[in-house]
Amino acid sequence: MGERFATRVRVVSRALANAPRRRSGAGGGTRRVLVAHNLLLGDTLMLTPLLAKIRARIPAADIALLARPAFLPLYAGRPYGVRTLAFTPSRSSTVRALLDEPPFDLAFVVGDNRYSWLAAALRARRIVAHAGDRPASKSWFVDESRPYAAEPRAWGDMVADLLDGEDAPPYCAADWPAPPAAPFERPSGRYAVLHVGASTPLKRWLPERWLALAEALAHDGLEPVWSAGPGEEPLVEACDPSRRFRSLAGRADLAQLWHLLAGAALLVAPDTGVAHLGRVTATPTVALFGPGSAPICGRGRFWRDMPWEAVGVEPFPCRDQRVLFRRELPWVRRCGRSTAECAEPRCMQAIGLAPVLEAAARMRPAGHPPAPPAR
Repeated sequence: MGERFATRVRVVSRALANAPRRRSGAGGGTRRVLVAHNLLLGDTLMLTPLLAKIRARIPAADIALLARPAFLPLYAGRPYGVRTLAFTPSRSSTVRALLDEPPFDLAFVVGDNRYSWLAAALRARRIVAHAGDRPASKSWFVDESRPYAAEPRAWGDMVADLLDGEDAPPYCAADWPAPPAAPFERPSGRYAVLHVGASTPLKRWLPERWLALAEALAHDGLEPVWSAGPGEEPLVEACDPSRRFRSLAGRADLAQLWHLLAGAALLVAPDTGVAHLGRVTATPTVALFGPGSAPICGRGRFWRDMPWEAVGVEPFPCRDQRVLFRRELPWVRRCGRSTAECAEPRCMQAIGLAPVLEAAARMRPAGHPPAPPAR
């Protein structure tokens, strides 16, 4: 029996067993709150507006956030007093540990409503999620369904709207304590992190443009530092075959990357988890948007004070899908096609060097010299 199947059996059986008594004890106040999901890094970080709002609206609550085990080090400082609980469907041991948790008074399910079954298995008395997920069986345990926004809105703000009341104060870097990290090779002067990796080849920028960007930043007095995830080292080799600039590709874990970004004068990255981590560390960030949606992934209300800017070509003809987490929204324009459906990332190739340098210049401290003209 596979791990995912074992997870599913355990969750379904426990949710059904809890169904008759799940809402017992209602009216006793909200002391324990669960945020249930199975999202990638960027989407997990975009849940921060909801975490901040729960803390602002229910100050004494014990707030538990599910997260993939690899992400837990980022939350070691317990931003907003949140506890993180390891969860991944591919490891049934994480579910066994969750089932030992005391019951939750309130649960928010984000992204995929199938995790309302997990919330029910954890004896959440009230479960709130977004409406419209398919098939309807995913939402059998949802007590309150709320629609996504009818007009363009940052997804993090839409998630925060699952809880009634005023928004939390906008984010500031002091809200997220620095996680402990093992020593690593840090640049000693002013530097820019160029993160070339992405979750799909369709989000990768052209290697020659990365190198031209690195050369321009070096001319401007910033040391370029290449970054990429484990196994993505060949992407850096393609960008910088002569190895002119320092590379930490595949050598920094997430906690070390947090500290690397926190000390950087600039981060340039595709629309991926590292670009969203740049918001958490308050690093001046230029995010390159090809198939993704800048309005959905943008700063929105909560991150509005962060030095973060999206660069892409708008509109782009094949960025034409209107679906967000299986909900069809008329204002959405994004592309979730696979490499089998899209031969090459024309939307990323359309992003020139000049707009990236211009965006970086807008974040440059006053008095710093301009970058050389784009080639």
